[in-house]
Amino acid sequence: MGLFSGQFANVVEWQEFRDDILFWKWSNKEIKKGSRLIIKPGQDAIFLYNGKVEGIFRDDGSYDIESQIIPFLSTLKGFKFGFNSGLRAEVLFINTKEVLVKWGTRNPVLIPAPGLPGGMPIRSFGTFSCKVADYDVFIERIAGIRQQYAVDEVKDRITSMLDQLLMKWISKEGKDMFNLQVNASEIGKGIQEDLDMEMLKIGISITSFAISSFNYPEEVQKMAEKAAAQSMIGDVGRFQQVAMGEAIASGKGGGAASDMAGIAMGMSMGQQMAAQMQQGQSSALQQGTGGTTPNFCPDCGTRTNGANFCPNCGKKLV
Repeated sequence: MGLFSGQFANVVEWQEFRDDILFWKWSNKEIKKGSRLIIKPGQDAIFLYNGKVEGIFRDDGSYDIESQIIPFLSTLKGFKFGFNSGLRAEVLFINTKEVLVKWGTRNPVLIPAPGLPGGMPIRSFGTFSCKVADYDVFIERIAGIRQQYAVDEVKDRITSMLDQLLMKWISKEGKDMFNLQVNASEIGKGIQEDLDMEMLKIGISITSFAISSFNYPEEVQKMAEKAAAQSMIGDVGRFQQVAMGEAIASGKGGGAASDMAGIAMGMSMGQQMAAQMQQGQSSALQQGTGGTTPNFCPDCGTRTNGANFCPNCGKKLV
């Protein structure tokens, strides 16, 4: 008997185990006497009989199905292999790993914005993580009628819901339309909660959702960059000072930076000279008409000897 039983035996395993597949079904085969179940790290094996879950095995390893698996199946505990007959059952191999997936909006999402009747067109990119969470629901909704289920199919479901969720969470509580990255974590958390609630309907949990970037139209991006540059410089005068300082520090005599520095320095020196001349004229006027008595009368030329009035013609001197 042992000589012939070996040729009927088979190995129940997920040979081409891939991270981008959430489950794979071993089916349409008859499990024979002497067959073994192999569970690899990152897998769970679920025995199905007539569409019903008979047992879930979570520890990786190699098991003799007759002696180590069947005794733990709910309605097949007493099953006996015959010489020519075996057990017709299905085995679902579940990928238990948390899978990281990149996402991106297919088209610009029109976010309502003041002054823009059609809304602000925004693209967004990031990552999300998912895993099979509820085996019963997953088997009922997906695995019961499929041979396998790829992560790309989860991504398609997520992407189809993103436009509405982005509009919902960006518009919520009046967030700054031109500085969305500051609120990326909060927006992502809200979207993750909504997606998780929706995807659990098919037994899949969305464990994280991150927004890496928001992309604005090119015209808006240029305006934002220009505004940022102006805010850093402050005003034209400060820009001239910065340019002059950089040119002097670098020691370069040519080029646009040097020319700008020369112009700025010339303007500065001219302004200083004009101010000094004006100050000098004002000082001279004060000396001519202020509290100091002239030595000679400006009308008749008589020596004043420090008097407030000319001793010859009587002109007031102070």
